[in-house]
Amino acid sequence: MKINLNADIGESYGKYTIGADPELMRLIGSANVACGMHAGDPSIMMRTVRLAQENGVSVGAHPGFNDLWGFGRRQIRMNPQDLEYLITYQIGALQALARAQNVRVTHVKPHGALNNMAHDIEDYAMAIGRGIKAADPDLIYVANAGSQMTRAAARLGLRVAHESYVDRRYDDNGKMLSRELDNSVIKDPEEAVAHVMRILEERAIFSTSGKRIPCEVHTFCIHGDEPTAVPVARAVRQALEAADIRVVSLPELIQ
Repeated sequence: MKINLNADIGESYGKYTIGADPELMRLIGSANVACGMHAGDPSIMMRTVRLAQENGVSVGAHPGFNDLWGFGRRQIRMNPQDLEYLITYQIGALQALARAQNVRVTHVKPHGALNNMAHDIEDYAMAIGRGIKAADPDLIYVANAGSQMTRAAARLGLRVAHESYVDRRYDDNGKMLSRELDNSVIKDPEEAVAHVMRILEERAIFSTSGKRIPCEVHTFCIHGDEPTAVPVARAVRQALEAADIRVVSLPELIQ
């Protein structure tokens, strides 16, 4: 069996460092690189691409709302066409920097509030998909399992990777619990391992109330800005390998 582990990464800015990127990069198969709107800047983007290249990790764009102050976790109402262009713009920036290192951008995973809104809002999910397709129709749309984004990818003829989360809990609608709730983030490595293995074994995600939501999961995300990201990722990677589940890049998994 194969699975992908991805991480939201490269989320520092200027002199401010967020996350332990070198350590985390050694544990994942694919990196979602912040593109300068919610975090990241050209120098950090380039550094993150090089780090991924050194570790044999596939590179993807991690576009978000233009919201540095809020780290892209504040909802912004946008005209869908403007959102489409914003997505293509961010992907294009990463593509240009990656090309300078002979690295190809292979996937796109929306960030933060944009991801949460597109989970439910068809216009947002489609706008992201059109933005991806305009940049490169061969890109993989990394989308929350069971969301409007997976449906948008199918309608637009894009390859899609159904995503769940190593470090997040769910509500009854299959969406991540709000970060305003104290129990929204899984920080204990052993709990994260049990969470991931249950999803794989039962082919479903589970809400905090116990509701079972059937889904197929191709990739599990780790939030690189969490202080516990490295120990959680290490424990999950070790558990997967012990179960003879190979961690691979998204291009290897999604043909």
